[in-house]
Amino acid sequence: QVQLVESGGGSVQAGGSLRLSCARSGYTYSSNCMAWFRQAPGKEREGVAYIYTGGGSTYYADSVKGRFTISQDNAKSTVYLQMNSLKPEDTAMYYCAAADGGCWSLLPKRYDYWGQGTQVTVSS
Repeated sequence: QVQLVESGGGSVQAGGSLRLSCARSGYTYSSNCMAWFRQAPGKEREGVAYIYTGGGSTYYADSVKGRFTISQDNAKSTVYLQMNSLKPEDTAMYYCAAADGGCWSLLPKRYDYWGQGTQVTVSS
């Protein structure tokens, strides 16, 4: 059974930084697509970034490009999201997600497994 557990959320002032972690367990495949999504109250779930664990290729949504970095530590089966220069509009629940196979989409329907989420709040 695949489990994804996020951590690292919290409250920070605008301009600050946070690092989210997603620990993955129970995964059969050695390579897969790992992604971060976020959802603010009253808004649809939005893809933030993905990384292909087999080769490390990454992709970012325009809204976070240049500020957020997705990375992995395969030895720890953990994916990270380093968030710098945070803005109040980054406030949301952040979710880790996994999909079998390669990465080609940040649409939620592509992903098979989801964590419970971790809250990020950025104050102005």
